[in-house]
Amino acid sequence: MTVKITGSEGDLETTPVSDQPDTANRLVRRKQRTRAALIKSAQAFVAAGRLNVPVLEITQAADVGMGSFYNHFDSKEQLFEAAVVDVLDAHGAVLDLIGLNTDDPAETFAASFRLTGRFFRSHPQESRILLANWTTLMTSDRGLAPRALRDIRAAVDAGRFRVDDPERALAVSAGILLGLASLLQDPDRDDAHTTDALTEDLLRLLGMDARDAREVCARALPDITPQA
Repeated sequence: MTVKITGSEGDLETTPVSDQPDTANRLVRRKQRTRAALIKSAQAFVAAGRLNVPVLEITQAADVGMGSFYNHFDSKEQLFEAAVVDVLDAHGAVLDLIGLNTDDPAETFAASFRLTGRFFRSHPQESRILLANWTTLMTSDRGLAPRALRDIRAAVDAGRFRVDDPERALAVSAGILLGLASLLQDPDRDDAHTTDALTEDLLRLLGMDARDAREVCARALPDITPQA
């Protein structure tokens, strides 16, 4: 409890003021930090392919108590799922910013693909998590897949793409993206050039003429990046 002083000089009174709300806020923030630490720890293990790691090792890496784990997650599997979802949501939040810079759904689609390609190099841990959960990535209602499908449909409606099956177009895009990730395992390969060239190829597959595809892929990307 704190004391609030009110009144004019020479006429002061004290009023008890509970600090309970502030205490509650601190507890909420502490729980949020603990959960975030557990997710970050789990992401490192998922990226390393260590899914059989004991819960104790996860909590030690997160620098939290063993009991804190079960305040947030029922199982290690639930934590690993949350770790993947966190990466999908972070990536999706970045992609949502792209549409703020253009009214052209084809450019939005292309920019999402181009940024994702750069993501493989700039955020290797997160990209390893996504690649290790590729089926989840392409079927989830979070992250890249639903946004790419939305943009493909919008580009078809706008006459920018010529495809009769947007879901099949998404599958083709996913295959090219997976191939891009494989190419970029070569550290000597220029990630930006390779990504933009493959995006240009993809746009032509989706029905854009070569000149439009080249022009879209030459546009400056928005100054945004997934958060580490």
